[in-house]
Amino acid sequence: MGQIGESEFQTIIYEYNDYLLQLSYLYVKEWNTAEDIVQEVFINYWLKSNEFKGNSSIKTYLTRITINKCKDYLKSWRYRTHTLTNAFTVFIRQKNRLILHDEQLIVAEAVFALPIKLREVIVLYYYNELSIIEISNIINTSASTIKYRLKTAKERLRKMLSTQQWEVLINE
Repeated sequence: MGQIGESEFQTIIYEYNDYLLQLSYLYVKEWNTAEDIVQEVFINYWLKSNEFKGNSSIKTYLTRITINKCKDYLKSWRYRTHTLTNAFTVFIRQKNRLILHDEQLIVAEAVFALPIKLREVIVLYYYNELSIIEISNIINTSASTIKYRLKTAKERLRKMLSTQQWEVLINE
Protein backbone atom coordinates (compact mmCIF):
# COMPACT_ATOMS: atom_id res chain seq x y z
CA MET A 1 0.00 0.00 0.00
CA GLY A 2 0.97 3.61 -0.54
CA GLN A 3 1.85 6.00 2.23
CA ILE A 4 -1.26 8.20 2.01
CA GLY A 5 -4.21 7.54 4.26
CA GLU A 6 -7.56 6.24 3.12
CA SER A 7 -9.31 9.52 3.95
CA GLU A 8 -6.78 11.56 1.95
CA PHE A 9 -7.07 9.10 -0.95
CA GLN A 10 -10.88 9.42 -0.96
CA THR A 11 -10.53 13.21 -1.01
CA ILE A 12 -8.21 12.99 -4.03
CA ILE A 13 -10.67 10.73 -5.86
CA TYR A 14 -13.56 13.07 -5.06
CA GLU A 15 -11.60 16.12 -6.21
CA TYR A 16 -10.12 14.77 -9.46
CA ASN A 17 -12.40 11.96 -10.67
CA ASP A 18 -14.62 14.03 -12.98
CA TYR A 19 -11.69 16.01 -14.37
CA LEU A 20 -9.67 12.85 -15.17
CA LEU A 21 -12.73 11.09 -16.59
CA GLN A 22 -13.42 13.95 -19.00
CA LEU A 23 -9.75 14.17 -19.94
CA SER A 24 -9.55 10.44 -20.57
CA TYR A 25 -12.75 10.50 -22.63
CA LEU A 26 -11.31 13.22 -24.86
CA TYR A 27 -8.46 10.85 -25.68
CA VAL A 28 -10.20 7.49 -26.02
CA LYS A 29 -13.67 8.64 -27.14
CA GLU A 30 -15.50 6.01 -25.12
CA TRP A 31 -16.96 6.48 -21.63
CA ASN A 32 -16.53 2.89 -20.40
CA THR A 33 -12.88 2.82 -21.43
CA ALA A 34 -12.32 6.27 -19.92
CA GLU A 35 -13.79 5.04 -16.62
CA ASP A 36 -11.52 1.98 -16.67
CA ILE A 37 -8.47 4.14 -17.31
CA VAL A 38 -9.30 6.57 -14.50
CA GLN A 39 -9.91 3.69 -12.11
CA GLU A 40 -6.52 2.26 -13.06
CA VAL A 41 -4.88 5.67 -12.52
CA PHE A 42 -6.29 5.90 -8.99
CA ILE A 43 -5.29 2.32 -8.16
CA ASN A 44 -1.74 2.99 -9.38
CA TYR A 45 -1.60 6.21 -7.38
CA TRP A 46 -2.81 4.41 -4.25
CA LEU A 47 -0.21 1.68 -4.64
CA LYS A 48 2.65 4.01 -5.56
CA SER A 49 1.79 7.24 -3.75
CA ASN A 50 5.12 7.08 -1.95
CA GLU A 51 6.80 7.66 -5.36
CA PHE A 52 5.09 11.04 -5.70
CA LYS A 53 7.82 13.50 -4.78
CA GLY A 54 5.74 16.66 -4.91
CA ASN A 55 7.72 18.24 -7.78
CA SER A 56 4.36 19.16 -9.30
CA SER A 57 0.80 19.35 -8.04
CA ILE A 58 -1.17 16.14 -7.54
CA LYS A 59 -3.46 17.30 -10.37
CA THR A 60 -0.50 17.58 -12.77
CA TYR A 61 0.84 14.21 -11.63
CA LEU A 62 -2.52 12.47 -12.10
CA THR A 63 -3.03 14.24 -15.44
CA ARG A 64 0.33 12.95 -16.69
CA ILE A 65 -0.49 9.39 -15.57
CA THR A 66 -3.93 9.58 -17.22
CA ILE A 67 -2.52 10.84 -20.51
CA ASN A 68 0.11 8.08 -20.53
CA LYS A 69 -2.53 5.42 -19.81
CA CYS A 70 -4.72 6.82 -22.61
CA LYS A 71 -1.80 6.76 -25.04
CA ASP A 72 -1.00 3.18 -24.01
CA TYR A 73 -4.61 2.24 -24.66
CA LEU A 74 -4.60 3.95 -28.07
CA LYS A 75 -1.50 1.93 -29.02
CA SER A 76 -3.01 -1.33 -27.76
CA TRP A 77 -4.30 -4.24 -29.81
CA ARG A 78 -7.70 -3.89 -28.14
CA TYR A 79 -8.11 -0.34 -29.41
CA ARG A 80 -6.90 -1.07 -32.93
CA THR A 81 -9.34 -3.95 -33.32
CA HIS A 82 -12.24 -2.15 -31.68
CA THR A 83 -14.69 -0.41 -34.00
CA LEU A 84 -15.14 3.21 -32.98
CA THR A 85 -18.44 4.89 -33.64
CA ASN A 86 -18.62 8.15 -35.54
CA ALA A 87 -21.24 9.61 -33.23
CA PHE A 88 -19.28 11.79 -30.79
CA THR A 89 -20.97 13.74 -28.06
CA VAL A 90 -19.69 16.38 -25.73
CA PHE A 91 -21.56 17.06 -22.53
CA ILE A 92 -21.27 19.97 -20.15
CA ARG A 93 -22.06 19.46 -16.50
CA GLN A 94 -24.50 22.01 -15.22
CA LYS A 95 -26.09 21.45 -11.84
CA ASN A 96 -25.75 17.67 -12.17
CA ARG A 97 -27.53 17.65 -15.55
CA LEU A 98 -25.91 16.90 -18.86
CA ILE A 99 -26.83 19.19 -21.72
CA LEU A 100 -25.91 18.49 -25.33
CA HIS A 101 -24.92 21.49 -27.43
CA ASP A 102 -24.99 21.25 -31.25
CA GLU A 103 -22.12 23.68 -31.79
CA GLN A 104 -19.98 21.85 -29.27
CA LEU A 105 -20.81 18.57 -31.00
CA ILE A 106 -19.55 19.96 -34.32
CA VAL A 107 -16.35 21.21 -32.70
CA ALA A 108 -15.91 17.95 -30.76
CA GLU A 109 -16.17 15.90 -33.95
CA ALA A 110 -13.53 18.09 -35.59
CA VAL A 111 -11.22 17.83 -32.57
CA PHE A 112 -11.68 14.04 -32.42
CA ALA A 113 -10.73 13.83 -36.09
CA LEU A 114 -7.30 15.33 -35.36
CA PRO A 115 -4.28 13.06 -34.84
CA ILE A 116 -3.64 12.37 -31.13
CA LYS A 117 -0.61 14.68 -30.86
CA LEU A 118 -2.64 17.62 -32.16
CA ARG A 119 -5.80 16.66 -30.28
CA GLU A 120 -4.04 16.50 -26.94
CA VAL A 121 -2.63 20.05 -27.15
CA ILE A 122 -6.06 21.42 -28.11
CA VAL A 123 -7.70 19.56 -25.23
CA LEU A 124 -5.07 20.57 -22.68
CA TYR A 125 -4.82 24.19 -23.84
CA TYR A 126 -8.45 25.09 -24.50
CA TYR A 127 -10.48 22.54 -22.53
CA ASN A 128 -8.23 22.20 -19.47
CA GLU A 129 -6.93 25.77 -19.77
CA LEU A 130 -3.31 24.80 -19.19
CA SER A 131 -0.44 27.02 -20.25
CA ILE A 132 2.09 26.05 -22.91
CA ILE A 133 4.66 25.43 -20.15
CA GLU A 134 2.26 23.25 -18.14
CA ILE A 135 1.43 21.19 -21.24
CA SER A 136 5.13 20.92 -22.01
CA ASN A 137 5.79 19.53 -18.52
CA ILE A 138 2.86 17.12 -18.61
CA ILE A 139 3.70 15.48 -21.93
CA ASN A 140 7.48 15.92 -21.69
CA THR A 141 7.81 17.90 -24.91
CA SER A 142 9.45 21.27 -25.52
CA ALA A 143 7.36 24.42 -25.36
CA SER A 144 8.23 25.26 -28.96
CA THR A 145 6.91 21.87 -30.10
CA ILE A 146 3.70 22.48 -28.14
CA LYS A 147 3.30 25.90 -29.81
CA TYR A 148 3.87 24.34 -33.24
CA ARG A 149 1.35 21.55 -32.58
CA LEU A 150 -1.18 24.06 -31.31
CA LYS A 151 -0.73 26.22 -34.41
CA THR A 152 -1.02 23.19 -36.71
CA ALA A 153 -4.11 21.91 -34.88
CA LYS A 154 -5.83 25.31 -35.13
CA GLU A 155 -5.04 25.48 -38.85
CA ARG A 156 -6.55 22.03 -39.40
CA LEU A 157 -9.60 22.89 -37.34
CA ARG A 158 -10.00 26.14 -39.26
CA LYS A 159 -10.09 24.14 -42.51
CA MET A 160 -12.49 21.53 -41.13
CA LEU A 161 -14.82 24.16 -39.70
CA SER A 162 -14.51 26.63 -42.60
CA THR A 163 -18.24 26.50 -43.35
CA GLN A 164 -18.99 27.92 -39.88
CA GLN A 165 -18.15 31.31 -38.39
CA TRP A 166 -16.16 30.40 -35.28
CA GLU A 167 -15.22 33.43 -33.28
CA VAL A 168 -12.31 31.75 -31.48
CA LEU A 169 -10.65 30.69 -34.77
CA ILE A 170 -11.26 33.99 -36.54
CA ASN A 171 -9.51 35.96 -33.79
CA GLU A 172 -6.51 33.65 -33.57
